Amino acid sequence: MSLSRAPRRTLLAVGSLAAALALSACTSDTNGKSGGGGDTNFVTNTGGVSTVVKGERKPVNAIAGETLDGTRLDVADLKGKVVVLNVWGSWCGPCRGEAPHFAKVAKELKAKGVEFVGLNTRDADKSKAVSFEEEFGITYPSLYDPDGKLILNGFPKGSLIPQGIPSTIVLDRDGKIAARSLMALSETKLRSMIDPIAAEK
Repeated sequence: MSLSRAPRRTLLAVGSLAAALALSACTSDTNGKSGGGGDTNFVTNTGGVSTVVKGERKPVNAIAGETLDGTRLDVADLKGKVVVLNVWGSWCGPCRGEAPHFAKVAKELKAKGVEFVGLNTRDADKSKAVSFEEEFGITYPSLYDPDGKLILNGFPKGSLIPQGIPSTIVLDRDGKIAARSLMALSETKLRSMIDPIAAEK
């Protein structure tokens, strides 16, 4: 390895670590106005949910790995369904507050072609995340992402990206990023994010 390449690799590693640490703080941000950078056509309503008009959406990058129960899951396999991605950690108070709503809505909307996938992060001890799911009756799968790599690499620059914990992203049936919330959601707010996208033809 040349000396000229060493500093660049170090800078990249530091940059990745800084981005990972930015996701480590549990947040209840309600403005929802920050995007992923670059030109965007986001529309943010007063409820803190950012959306993208259908023709301007970007596809999600690869989000695949092992779930908390040890099975393999690739979000790309869910194309054709509306997919709700929820970034959470067992240690996060707002995540605990929204979990019962996610469990309920996921069960009720599954028959309508809506799939939920959790992105569990910052839980070094997987058993705590599993206990969280059991406590709140979460029956949908969660990808185990303790280092936040799936979260950091799964969303393209200039798109709606998760920027805190909890964050919720809704993908349309084409696997494109349609909506995002950066706060804990009530059942009503969660449904208001999903319903317009599920109604699209």
